[in-house]
Amino acid sequence: MLGAIFGDIIGSTRELHNVKTEEFELFPAGSHFTDDTVMTVAVAEKLLNDHSGCNSRKAYATRYKQYYNRYRNAGFGQMFSKWAESDTLRIQRSYGNGAAMRVTAIGYAFDDLKPLLKEVKASCYYTHHNREAIKSAKAVATCVFLARKQENKDSIKRTIEKMYGYRFQPLDEIRRDYVFDSRASYSVPPALEAFFESDSYESAIRKAISIGGDSDTIACITGGIAEAYYREIPKEIATRGNLIIDSGLRRVVREFNEVMNVE
Repeated sequence: MLGAIFGDIIGSTRELHNVKTEEFELFPAGSHFTDDTVMTVAVAEKLLNDHSGCNSRKAYATRYKQYYNRYRNAGFGQMFSKWAESDTLRIQRSYGNGAAMRVTAIGYAFDDLKPLLKEVKASCYYTHHNREAIKSAKAVATCVFLARKQENKDSIKRTIEKMYGYRFQPLDEIRRDYVFDSRASYSVPPALEAFFESDSYESAIRKAISIGGDSDTIACITGGIAEAYYREIPKEIATRGNLIIDSGLRRVVREFNEVMNVE
């Protein structure tokens, strides 16, 4: 999960100040974790502590509300904040990328795709009850799953194309006219392409940021997949990133990695 979290942190200062190059400072002043990190850890904690089966959907919603209340200033969107602050579990039909950016842990928690995809759907139920959002979350979790199984990139790409109907463009074509849009169908395929074109964790993050747009979320998605595939995060990135994550988030990540045998 740290790959996703560090991607979020590195992208945090670029969302409002996009860069269209892979040459940029990784941790400028003001780098911080956002709601992407908070919700990624919320999913991990649910997986660690809840085994409610058919009530899994409600367990996710409960964790989301709990984590929102702990980290209200992390940059949550207005729609999610309104839902999280309500006393009910109303179904939201968001088509945004918020469901996709938080599922890295699900990609590690299962050894078979069928239960994994069922879990992803449960994680989306109350906040992203929308076909487009669910598809994108499934695609990201599938990528993490296949990456940690060390499938080669061409095979992963073919699987995603076949299962989810995505069509990928080279980053050089995407980057030219890419703008901020948090819609899942617009932002998730470029995040996956950044991983496909990378040759290391750092290059994946740099490529993700260079797209522009919703930089923290794109880099969060790319980073989670890249860590699973490359199994190594540069020491300098890990050191700087860990200094920014608070102790509560670090504790959950550490426990998740131990339980799931994440290297």
